[in-house]
Amino acid sequence: MILPIVAYGDPVLRKVAEDIESDYPKLEELISNMWDTMYNASGVGLAAPQIGLPIRLFLVDTTPFSDDEDLTKEEQNALKGFKKVFINAQIEDETGEEWAFNEGCLSIPDIREDVSRKDTLTISYMDENFKAHKETYDGLLARVIQHEYDHIEGILFTDKLSSLKKRLLKGRLTNISKGKIRVDYRMRFPNLKKAR
Repeated sequence: MILPIVAYGDPVLRKVAEDIESDYPKLEELISNMWDTMYNASGVGLAAPQIGLPIRLFLVDTTPFSDDEDLTKEEQNALKGFKKVFINAQIEDETGEEWAFNEGCLSIPDIREDVSRKDTLTISYMDENFKAHKETYDGLLARVIQHEYDHIEGILFTDKLSSLKKRLLKGRLTNISKGKIRVDYRMRFPNLKKAR
């Protein structure tokens, strides 16, 4: 089932999300709905706060990035078919050079900006079967995971921009929160005056 994606300005996007237990109600159905929602919006990642749930759950499928001709074959292969569920994730370490990449977010449609992040991360998490993992990723894989991880920490990519950029985007962000934007997927706007 395709769920509405919560737009910029909703308080749930600013909460530090809570860990969940393996008996979380209808977890399998929730994960399935999140995949449907993400694919419907042409996303490569989706975090539970983006559908209104302040829980430490996000999923990633970087396959769409694997067609990028600027990447090496090795990088393309790493991205192709990388599809994972991350539950109760904790970033253990972030290392390497910071590099900029143009990021966007399903909760902040039509805004894309360069964001600097460290190249490599080590993350521990549970998969959808509550099996524990600790893995290290780099490059674009790390970046997508870092972006989604930020969501469960109540952080948006726009928080990482310069104060000048933030000021320049303020009006557009306010319009997004009010639903004054055209999107081709279901959204829930926190400051919409009339019901849609």
